Amino acid sequence: MKEKDTEHTRIKGVFSSEKVAKVGAGTTVRKTTQTMYWFVEEDENGVIWVQPLNPNYVPSGPKQEVPREEFLENYRPEPEFYTHKVYPSIRKLNQTIARAERHRANGETYSAEYEFTNALKIDEENIRANFGLGLTYLERGDTARANDVFERLVKLDAAFEAEHKHLFNDFGINLRKNEMYDQAIRYYQRALELSPTDEHLHYNIARAYFAKADIANTVTHLRQALSINPDFTIAKKFLVYLKQQGLLPASAMPAVPAPSSPSTESDAAPTQ
Repeated sequence: MKEKDTEHTRIKGVFSSEKVAKVGAGTTVRKTTQTMYWFVEEDENGVIWVQPLNPNYVPSGPKQEVPREEFLENYRPEPEFYTHKVYPSIRKLNQTIARAERHRANGETYSAEYEFTNALKIDEENIRANFGLGLTYLERGDTARANDVFERLVKLDAAFEAEHKHLFNDFGINLRKNEMYDQAIRYYQRALELSPTDEHLHYNIARAYFAKADIANTVTHLRQALSINPDFTIAKKFLVYLKQQGLLPASAMPAVPAPSSPSTESDAAPTQ
């Protein structure tokens, strides 16, 4: 329930809190007490984060920061609830996702879809399951269903956190490969809202605009990437290529060796 740290024991586990509400009016008013269960974790900076448990006893939804004094006063540890309810549910969810990922790695897209869907029945906001299902659809060329998953993912802040950057990267690449350029642009712009000084995101948006033959926006985002990191060589090379094709004014050409075409390397993962 707790995790050891070099300086102190960090808080981690399931806790409960109570919320008192009034029901009714006038002479019929009465108080009711509602118990809420939370998965709690203290980070390396001593910040305490609480995340609600969903009806399937899995941590789900956005995390909230709670001041230490408020937490110590209002939250009670629930080790037995964790052992008997939460841990088995998390274990089942992780096993389901692991099966789905194995099927996807083996090219068994329909079996992967089945398992990812089962995982989302347990936690509809699970990032790995959403990305996995979306990638399964994209790899199968099912852009309509992939777009449904995209609409879910783009609303979830957690999808753009550093721990998911590999899945984030794969999803962005596959959006573009499936010619879902508008979705790719919106996807990277959503990430940019959370990480506005990431030159890689501007570069990835530029690539999507280039695929749409929107040179003006391509150049805009390449320049924004270089304004953040003047030594971002891959963006410089892209501008050189545009100059070679007669798409860039001479005054904007950077002094780097000219490649034969824009880089075909995988999209850069966002830094957080």
